Amino acid sequence: MQVIKTIADFRELRRQLSRSVGLVPTMGYLHEGHLVLVKRARTENSTVVVSIFVNPTQFAPSEDFSTYPRDMGRDLKLLEREKTDIVFAPSCEEMYPSEYSSWVDVERVTERLEGAHRQGHFRGVATVVAKLFNIVQPTRAYFGQKDAQQAVVIKRMVTDLNMNLEIVAVPTVRESDGLAMSSRNIYLNPEERQAAAVLFKALSLAKQLWQDREKDADTIRHQMTSLIRKEPLAQIDYVSIADTETLEELKLIDHPALASLAIKIGKTRLIDNILLE
Repeated sequence: MQVIKTIADFRELRRQLSRSVGLVPTMGYLHEGHLVLVKRARTENSTVVVSIFVNPTQFAPSEDFSTYPRDMGRDLKLLEREKTDIVFAPSCEEMYPSEYSSWVDVERVTERLEGAHRQGHFRGVATVVAKLFNIVQPTRAYFGQKDAQQAVVIKRMVTDLNMNLEIVAVPTVRESDGLAMSSRNIYLNPEERQAAAVLFKALSLAKQLWQDREKDADTIRHQMTSLIRKEPLAQIDYVSIADTETLEELKLIDHPALASLAIKIGKTRLIDNILLE
């Protein structure tokens, strides 16, 4: 496994790779959810590249960029075990030199859900992912369904900018109680960790109501909200039943929908979703 830290070195190596390349973009502090993406990439590509870069431009000033968990040594051991070929781990200065001034803005689908609550977040996400695509030139790139809106935004960007690669969304990996695996789960103390199970309980309720032929989206939102409010440690940012492509809120669920939510458990903000299809 090779660890590359500069764009110039990666491009030199990339010229030697003639067959399919799978990219798994990450911010490090890897967990099983990331490793499932790596495993999927391994089965579908000749070369697997994993990027590790905590992207400062997708964090608001009040968010946790400086404290975001990092452990490069541990990450590299996990990736070597999964037979990763190349790890691209650039510095902030490498990705955003002092004169940097170009950004990628994806409109409409970024204006709702996370975009409405995290100003500038998706501009940072789209920009860094576009840069990684330009540097790595992957055949396929792999993203977790847990960040459903991110996957929608990246697919829109790839389509609109005529990027020559396939975006693969991989189902969410969960803990035994249903909590979606996330690097931020480490912030939760034992009481908060137990309370965090309410996210999946609310999503499971939405799916059960939908399977029982409830098609009124407001009814499902209301019942999800009522369930979450029974958990004293949970604070709701949003509860959504939206179109899977436009992310516009639905009144009637008459086609595939995305049930999603953002909940603060103590000081930790968690997101999750489930498809109703």
